[in-house]
Amino acid sequence: MEQLPKNLLPDEASQEWLNKGDNAWQLTAATLVGLQSIPGLVILYGSMVKKKWAINAAFMAFYAFAMVIVCWVGWGFRMSFGDKLVAFLGKPAVALDEKFLLGQAFLGYFPTATMVLFQGVFACITLILIAGALLGRMNFRAWILFVPLWLTCSYTIAAFSIWCPDGWLAKLGVIDFAGGYVIHVSSGVAGFTASYWVGPRADKDREMFPPNNIIMMLAGAGLLWMGWSGFNGGAPFAVSADASLAVLNTHVCTASSLLTWLLLDYFFFGKPSVIGAVQGMITGLVCITPAAGVVQGWAAILMGIISGSVPWYTMMVLHNKLKLLQLVDDPMALIHTHALSGTLGGILTGFFAVPKLCRLFYMVPDWEKYIGLAYGLQNGRTSAGFKQMGIQVAGLAFVICLNISTTSLICWLIGAIVPLRMTEEELQIGDEAVHGEEAFALFGDGMRFQNSKNNSIYDADEFSYATSKSLGDVQMV
Repeated sequence: MEQLPKNLLPDEASQEWLNKGDNAWQLTAATLVGLQSIPGLVILYGSMVKKKWAINAAFMAFYAFAMVIVCWVGWGFRMSFGDKLVAFLGKPAVALDEKFLLGQAFLGYFPTATMVLFQGVFACITLILIAGALLGRMNFRAWILFVPLWLTCSYTIAAFSIWCPDGWLAKLGVIDFAGGYVIHVSSGVAGFTASYWVGPRADKDREMFPPNNIIMMLAGAGLLWMGWSGFNGGAPFAVSADASLAVLNTHVCTASSLLTWLLLDYFFFGKPSVIGAVQGMITGLVCITPAAGVVQGWAAILMGIISGSVPWYTMMVLHNKLKLLQLVDDPMALIHTHALSGTLGGILTGFFAVPKLCRLFYMVPDWEKYIGLAYGLQNGRTSAGFKQMGIQVAGLAFVICLNISTTSLICWLIGAIVPLRMTEEELQIGDEAVHGEEAFALFGDGMRFQNSKNNSIYDADEFSYATSKSLGDVQMV
C-alpha cells in the first residue's frame, strides 16, 4: 500500500479526523458570509438611505458585527451549540480555550474554531438585518445595548432549538437548511417589533427618503448575492455534492425572483425599478435559504417565482391597505423581504423537500422522517408529508412568538435605561448631530472642514427621483 503524500499525513496540527478540503471550504464560506455584512450591508445601508443618514446606517452595521463577534466567543456560541441546559438553550461558556477550539467540531471534519467563526458570522448578519428596520431614528446608545441583549436572549434560543442536534425542534425534524427561520424570520419579526417600540422616523424622512447612491447600493447588493454562495453552500459543513446543489439552487431561485419582480414592476408601473430588482433579489435569497440543498432545481425556480410575486404584492399593494403595516415604520421593508419570504421558504421547504437530498444533507439514521408533502403524496406517505408541513409551521410559530416577546421585553428594558429614540434635533439634522461627521461633505480647494451643526454645502435631499414612506415602496417615477 502506497504511503500518503507528506502534506496529507496526520500530525499534531492536522489530526486524523481533519479533512483539509472541508476545512478550507468552511473558512472560505465563513469569509463570504462575513463579506455580506462587512462591507456588503454596510454599503447597502449606507447608500440606500437618505444622504443625512448614510454614516449612521453604515455604522450601526459596523458596530453590530464587532459586538456580536465578542459576545459570540464570550458566551453566545456555546449557548447556541454547546451542552444542553434546557430543551431550547445551551449552557453559557467561553469559546476561547485552545483545547476546545482545536478539537473536532460537533459536526463536520474540521476544528471547532472553524465552526465558531462560521456560526458567528451568521449571528452577525442577523443583528445587522434587524438594524435595517431601525434606520434613521434609533438612539445609537440604545443600539449599543440592543445588540448583545438580543443575541443572548433571542438568537441563541432559536439557533439551539433548530440547529443544535440537542434542540427540541431539531429532534422534531424541522428543516431549516441554512437559516430561513433562525436568521430571516427572526430578523424580520424582531426588526418589525423593534420598529414599533422605537417609533417612526421624522415625518419629513417618511415622506421623502431617496437613496443617496444607487450605484453603490447595487455594489452592496452584489456582495450580498455573491456572498450567499457561502451562506447556503457552507450549511452541509462539507465539500459535498449537496453543497454544490445548494449554491446552484441559491442563484437559480434568486435570479427567478429578481426577474419576476422586475416583470411585475414593468407591467404595473411601466418602468423597471432598480430598487425593486434589489428587493426581488433579496426575497429570492431569503426564500431559498431553508431549502437550498434539499429541493430540486425546478422547485428552486418555482420558489423564485413565488418569492418574487407574493412579497411584491404585500409590499406594493397590501402595504397601503393594512393600518398595521402603515403604522410601523420599517425602512428596509424587513417584514416583506425577510419575515414573509422566510415564512414562504420554510413552508415551501416542507412541500418540496426531496427525501434523498435530505439524506445527503442530514446523514442520520432516521433520515426518512424528512419528506416534503409533494413526495409524500407521490410515494404513498401522505401522513408523513403532512407531518413535515406541520413541523415546519410549528417551527415558524415558535420563532415568531419568541421574537415578538423577547424583542418587546428587550426594548422595554433598554427604554428604562436610555431613550430608544433620538432627540428631535438629531432626527432633523442626522449624521452630523449624532456622530459629528458627514458622509458627503464637499470641500473647495483650500477649504477647512468646519465641525458645525449644519456644514453641508449641497443638500441633495431635495433632488430625488422617488418619494415613499418606506424604501420597499420606492418606484421609478
